[in-house]
Amino acid sequence: MLKMMLDPLGGIVITNDGNCILREVDVAHPAAKSLIELSRSQDEEVGDGTTSVVILSGELLSIAESFLKDKIHPTIIVNCYMTALNLSLKYLEEIAIEVDVNNEENLLKAIDSCLSTKFVNRYNKIVSKLSLEATQCVKVENVIGKKEIDIKRYAKVEKIPGGDIMDSYVLKGVMINKDITHPKMRRYIKNPRILLLDCTLEYKKAESQTNVEILDEHTWNQLLLQEEIEIKKLCEYIIDSRCDIVITEKGVSDLAQHFLVKKNISVIRRVRKTDLNRLERITGATIVNRCEEIVEKDIGTKCGLFEIKKIGDDYYSFFVECENPRACTILLRGATKDVLNEVERNLHDGMNVAKNIMLEGKLLYGGGCTEMRVSQYLIKQAANFDDSRKSIIESVASAFEIIPKILAQNSGVNVVKCINELRTKHEKPESEKLGIDGVTGEIIDVSSKNIWDLLSVKKQIYKSAIEAASMILRIDDVVSGIGKDDKIQKPIKNEFE
Repeated sequence: MLKMMLDPLGGIVITNDGNCILREVDVAHPAAKSLIELSRSQDEEVGDGTTSVVILSGELLSIAESFLKDKIHPTIIVNCYMTALNLSLKYLEEIAIEVDVNNEENLLKAIDSCLSTKFVNRYNKIVSKLSLEATQCVKVENVIGKKEIDIKRYAKVEKIPGGDIMDSYVLKGVMINKDITHPKMRRYIKNPRILLLDCTLEYKKAESQTNVEILDEHTWNQLLLQEEIEIKKLCEYIIDSRCDIVITEKGVSDLAQHFLVKKNISVIRRVRKTDLNRLERITGATIVNRCEEIVEKDIGTKCGLFEIKKIGDDYYSFFVECENPRACTILLRGATKDVLNEVERNLHDGMNVAKNIMLEGKLLYGGGCTEMRVSQYLIKQAANFDDSRKSIIESVASAFEIIPKILAQNSGVNVVKCINELRTKHEKPESEKLGIDGVTGEIIDVSSKNIWDLLSVKKQIYKSAIEAASMILRIDDVVSGIGKDDKIQKPIKNEFE
């Protein structure tokens, strides 16, 4: 199900992304704040499972309440939780299925499964393909042969309202929402020599307050001439490098534009640092901090084509046809900004799934199947412990069933009947692939419908949820800090009793 949220400025957010929803929620209770932080860290670490981690953590705290009322010490409960976590992680490794990460079909199946309950499920094929293509583009191997995939820095999403989601594509290069600074500069260059600057092409102003006494017209002309000489000197360093395009993070004065346009050099100014880093990666250029330090090896020559296109009302600069591009831009089209924002969130989830499966290459059965199997396994293992510990581990096992319960609830079926039927079937050894279809609510063989979970995501969910619940259980009091204006510390109601 989707949620519609109003932010403090009156904007509307429509999403079913757990992290996005919790980010907009205004809470005062410190324990609730820690759960919101939990969702954010899950999103940054693996990019998926943000809702599951909060649901599971909440359920673990809920079952702990009855044990606290029975005067069982929180430390004992926490120790049992940690025992259950270790048993669960060990069992997940045993039941994980290896996949061939070089087989594109296998990767697409896993990404499809992740996106099946999202807003974009109608466009699963195109979004899965975009996610995989973008992730493969930014994948590099470091000096020791280990794969590195930095989606956050090198795969940028550009959202342009208009058109259809099917019109979206991955640009193996960089696209920035900038135009050239002068109308006479070239807008189409084949095999350009690109110079990236992190300095200004303007007259350097004094850092402290300066007074200049101008007595006559000659002094004023000298001052203007000095400014012109300084800028000309900077431009000569650039002209000597024989570059075709100058891209700078800072400003470019009209005078500098005049000198550069005479030498047929195009200029783009005030480009973001992140875009400059991606341009550095695709062109082979090095970002230069001072014009005096420009050398031949700083010039980027790996870009095949630079051109400026108008899309909608804006001009965009394209750097494409690159030799071995290791950065990309995903061009998203959609009806409205709300649709584009939600597709972007889903696309990030898809890219993170692709990244995790490429790095680890292990899958688990989805649709609540893994949770039911872990639950059954913990119940069997609980028999090895004494009475109080046994009942706590059995309760943790029942807490894992909250995931299939929520899936059944969201698909509109009878939850109690569905979970009892699934539990009964999982007691038989041949029913290890049975889970819940998140759309119809039927109990199905999840492998036949390509419903998968990633091992890395599932492990992170279990670790984060159990550790967060354990941390909150260890708290026995809440102390309010004193502000500067408070003479007496305000009493705070203990919510943990």
